[in-house]
Amino acid sequence: MSSAEGSTLSREGTDLDSEFSQLLSAARPYQVVVWNDPVNLMTYVSWVFRSYFGHSKARAEQLMMQVHEQGRAVVAHGPREKAEQDVTAMHQYGLQATLEEAE
Repeated sequence: MSSAEGSTLSREGTDLDSEFSQLLSAARPYQVVVWNDPVNLMTYVSWVFRSYFGHSKARAEQLMMQVHEQGRAVVAHGPREKAEQDVTAMHQYGLQATLEEAE
């Protein structure tokens, strides 16, 4: 390997580094977390989970109870872009939601 190749490969802040970071970020799974709040009714939260995510009534109620009792629940997983859309949708429904890297 020539020194020119070595310096190109080790340079930080290049377009290639940026593209690689973006690819890694897109490939990592993310999760949508819905948080408990004192405003929304439990029946409404369950309805949102069924309507938006397509969860069954039983699964939606299970997630809603997890939010109510534990303060939060992971309601969806996926690529970052989709998870960001889901968080935005939860905000539009009036729910508190955040995005986290999946563990």
